[in-house]
Amino acid sequence: TMTAEEDAKWLQWVTHQFKTIAGNDGEINLQDFKKALQVKEASSFFAERFFVLFDSDGSGTITLQELQEALTLLIHGSPMDKLKFLFQVYDVDGSGSVDPDELRTVLQACLHESAISLPQEKLDQLALALFESADKDCSGTITFEELRDELQRVPEVMENLTIRECASRLPPRWSPPHRAPLSGVLSYSAARWLTPPAPPRHQRPPRPLTSAYWHNHRSHALCLAAFVGLHVLLFALAASAYRAFGASVMVAKGCGQCLNFDCSFIAVLMLRRCLTWLRATWLAQVLPLDHNIQFHQLMGYVVVGLSLVHTVAHVVNFALQAQSEASPFRFWELLLTTRPGIGWVHGLASPTGVALLLLLLLMFACSSSCVRRRGHFEVFYWTHLSYLPMWLLLILHGPNFWKWLLVPGTLFFLEKTISLAASRMAALNIVEVNLLPSKVTHLLIKRPPLFHYRPGDYLYLNIPSISRYEWHPFTISSAPEQKDTIWLHVRSQGQWTNRLFESFKKSDPVFCDSKRLSRRLEMKRSQRKSQQGVQPQPIDFRASAQSAVASSKEVTVELTSYRPEGTLWREREGMVNTGTKDRTRALRQAAAEDRVLVSEMCSENHQFCNIKCYIDGPYGTPTRRIFASEHAVLIGAGIGITPFASILQSILYRHQKRKHICPSCQHSWRDSGQDEDMKLHKVDFIWINRDQQSFEWFVSLLTKLEMDQAEETQEGRFLELHMYMTSALSKNDIKAIGLQMALDLLAKKEKKDSITGLQTRTQPGRPDWNKVFQKVAAEKKGKVQVFFCGSPALAKILKGHCEQFSFKFFQENF
Repeated sequence: TMTAEEDAKWLQWVTHQFKTIAGNDGEINLQDFKKALQVKEASSFFAERFFVLFDSDGSGTITLQELQEALTLLIHGSPMDKLKFLFQVYDVDGSGSVDPDELRTVLQACLHESAISLPQEKLDQLALALFESADKDCSGTITFEELRDELQRVPEVMENLTIRECASRLPPRWSPPHRAPLSGVLSYSAARWLTPPAPPRHQRPPRPLTSAYWHNHRSHALCLAAFVGLHVLLFALAASAYRAFGASVMVAKGCGQCLNFDCSFIAVLMLRRCLTWLRATWLAQVLPLDHNIQFHQLMGYVVVGLSLVHTVAHVVNFALQAQSEASPFRFWELLLTTRPGIGWVHGLASPTGVALLLLLLLMFACSSSCVRRRGHFEVFYWTHLSYLPMWLLLILHGPNFWKWLLVPGTLFFLEKTISLAASRMAALNIVEVNLLPSKVTHLLIKRPPLFHYRPGDYLYLNIPSISRYEWHPFTISSAPEQKDTIWLHVRSQGQWTNRLFESFKKSDPVFCDSKRLSRRLEMKRSQRKSQQGVQPQPIDFRASAQSAVASSKEVTVELTSYRPEGTLWREREGMVNTGTKDRTRALRQAAAEDRVLVSEMCSENHQFCNIKCYIDGPYGTPTRRIFASEHAVLIGAGIGITPFASILQSILYRHQKRKHICPSCQHSWRDSGQDEDMKLHKVDFIWINRDQQSFEWFVSLLTKLEMDQAEETQEGRFLELHMYMTSALSKNDIKAIGLQMALDLLAKKEKKDSITGLQTRTQPGRPDWNKVFQKVAAEKKGKVQVFFCGSPALAKILKGHCEQFSFKFFQENF
């Protein structure tokens, strides 16, 4: 409970907030109330219900006394008082009971608040499921006692009605000193408006100062220590050799020797083919290969810093020389001309030094995130190519630089030559395009014969029709076992990706292939003729996916399934091969779907094309370690699912490869042994999406994964799925209690989630990472490794939790 002092401060804040919006008469009308709660007119149902309940005298306005009395009741009242308030919210007509139509109206408002779109039939089913569960006496209405009994079956709801919600659910600037008095009883916006701002929090010590951080980042620490130690050594040796020339020369020479190393080694960190090869060796356990870009950026900062110090030291030295009577040269001659003869090639040290500094500062400025992330990639790309003239100038500037550059430069130019030859040897074709929700472009590229990759790898893509010189990295979302095409899922977040999406959205005839049906038929026949080993077979999931995600209005992508040699028919979603009759029915359904395919292919969101493109890769990522893990936790945020889509498909393939079916009784079993290169005992896959439509990207894949494990018990399942929708309100919010209870009831009844169509229930809000990792640790399936692909902000949070549980953390980086 609140202390007397906290209670007084809170009442004082409520009075202040009330007076800021109240009129001259000291009262608030409905429009003022909505404005204070930042409620839009389209989602004003709950705001209107709160207003009616606060307006105890029915005058159409709320006085300060009415507001304080209502809020005091909700904060200091008993659990029954709070339950009665909740019941009154649901009792729209004030009759003292809730009928099915009132419940449906409330659930419809709940769906709108949670940004969930469901068909009217599904809404009716949700309302009836909750109503039938609560209406124990079958009277046709729900009384207060029945609602109370129903809520008592959900402990977390009752807990939030009796214990104030934790302040961490509010933004930092609105968080109170201890707890938010209203966020568990009223809506989030109401609690935010009525909660005083928090005083400054005591900051915890930075994570790098904790023992857990260093325990999980030993390789980083060792590399940084070696980096600093090497610079100290190089600086000391070079400076000591010039002790007789004064302090400025010593500093300049010491910085110059460090720059010899930095300017040559900085390119090694971007040798993607070499790094991919190193990932397959024991050095991957010692060196932080996953953070090569961060180290490259760090060395860039060091190069700029040392260059400035190096330049200032030489300027001081030139100024001293110009003041000396023995020197025949003036300051500007020493700094800008070749007349003094400084340097080992025709006195070019000074002019080349000035040119190097200008090029370096230009490259540094154009490499900033504000340039790269705001649609000016060309500026970053072309200025970054100045490393070539910089190396040439460095060779002319310093007498020993060519020795430092010999080995790194040779490796660099060899890799660039190989990459250029491999990528430009033969143009590939984008054969199919699907436009998915949230401006995601799904590309299917014809796979080259010698293109071998591992799950989670990425490549660089160039499409001359979009931009001739731009190459962008994208994770391969198809499994390596898929022989015909490579999948890429491209989220529109910049100029290039937006141009890509818009070019297909316009359905430009230049992009369309006039022979798309013939080529499609040829591709399907070539896949069916494959008789060796386990081959991927395409499954058309369009119809099922549209019904799975209730709000879907767009054609969903094809999914690849894998069938062992000798299987007579293509498995389809929701089918089980149980006998001859079912097999015949399945074949007929497959033929019918193939006939419908012709009409579906004409959709504006699904196109067959013949667009020239080039790829460079594949290149390895931290996700290559997944199959060597014992317990892998895969966390994808939004489009961050793409590397895990490839991995999950590969896992599905390997599991189906070990599956056998008796031709007589149709009994199925799996080999107990595991692949030599897969040590996995358990996989937890967590996918976090902001909106409902985003689940359409890979709902077919996830459905197939669930089907593959349908015969196994919950405890014995190798793969466990966890879906989260952040825009959906949780049971902690009064605007979602009824909806989430109804979704739970209908999911148990239908054995599938109403939002995605999966068996896995979609959880509202964000994951409670403490609970998630506690559950993972309690399973004791082996050493836990967490793999993440998503926003840097969430990566920072996950790193902190992994350090607490001593889990290894790997993040996808480009």
